[in-house]
Amino acid sequence: MGFQGFPAEAFGFYERLAADNSRAFWAAHKRDYEIFVRDPVLALAGELEAEFGPVAVFRPSRDTRFSTDKSPYKTYQGAFAERFPGTGFYVQVSADGLAAGGGFHSHAPEQVERYRAAVSSGPAGTALQAIAAGLREDGLHLDGDQLRTRPRGVPADHPRLELLRYRSLTAGRDWPAGPALSTRQALALVHQTWEKLIPLCDWLCEHVGPPRSRS
Repeated sequence: MGFQGFPAEAFGFYERLAADNSRAFWAAHKRDYEIFVRDPVLALAGELEAEFGPVAVFRPSRDTRFSTDKSPYKTYQGAFAERFPGTGFYVQVSADGLAAGGGFHSHAPEQVERYRAAVSSGPAGTALQAIAAGLREDGLHLDGDQLRTRPRGVPADHPRLELLRYRSLTAGRDWPAGPALSTRQALALVHQTWEKLIPLCDWLCEHVGPPRSRS
């Protein structure tokens, strides 16, 4: 059976997990996670793969080794269709509802350097500016790791200063939990959003690329 939406219990599960993020709660409600969250996400991923390639569904447990937050489980379920390392399309379900986005998450120093060089140049920078404007017109918001000021050497009146401040760049939109997400309309929302993000991911693929191999 294909994707049929996220049942209301999926959002309720994450509300309860946020209130009791413990291994005891997870052990008692693991089957709820599998039925109401994991299985619908896997079905959604399966329907998106024909157009966007393999979609990796992330593990629900958190890596707490280097974090002060030792809560064992993520309060959301994410999945990612990679175009190249660190760049691609993302979807997430949580107590808040559904979110979909895409762009450039990794930001090794050489990637930031290539990104800013492209944004500073005339044709490539103008193209990204137009892509960003189009995404906003379609109701998507820009996000990413961003400097509070401006990069060294960039004048305060640079026409693309906002874009130059980014060290990673994503765009997306979200929908609150509600009846629409419990139908196949949720698939259409994610699919339409990812399609709108293809020009952004293609620009990043051409002008930023993956981080250098560390081998």
